[in-house]
Amino acid sequence: MYVTVLVMPVPEENIDAYKDWAKLSAGIFKDYGCTEVVDSWEDFVPIGKNTDFFKAVKAEPGEKIAFSWQIWPSKEALFAAEEKMHEDGVLDAHGEPPFDNKRLITGCFDPLVTMGR
Repeated sequence: MYVTVLVMPVPEENIDAYKDWAKLSAGIFKDYGCTEVVDSWEDFVPIGKNTDFFKAVKAEPGEKIAFSWQIWPSKEALFAAEEKMHEDGVLDAHGEPPFDNKRLITGCFDPLVTMGR
């Protein structure tokens, strides 16, 4: 198991466009071997004194935080899928995402502890 996480600021009025983009993206990732995708919309995201999600993505007034994770079978599977997706052009074929992707934060993680499912 290998986990990819994304945090992004999305203009609040783009929630429907974000949902559509997330559904489309999840379908593409599934076709290339991703086993699970969860896209989430800000509900309770506290503003911190030193740092928080808003500061991390330089959120502007009127933007909400979207948080997504993907579960891949392995790091190798993700890297091979990313290479193939870029080669096939599927990530670029659907236009720009409904948020400023220059402020998107992404990272990949090896799970240390898992529980459930």
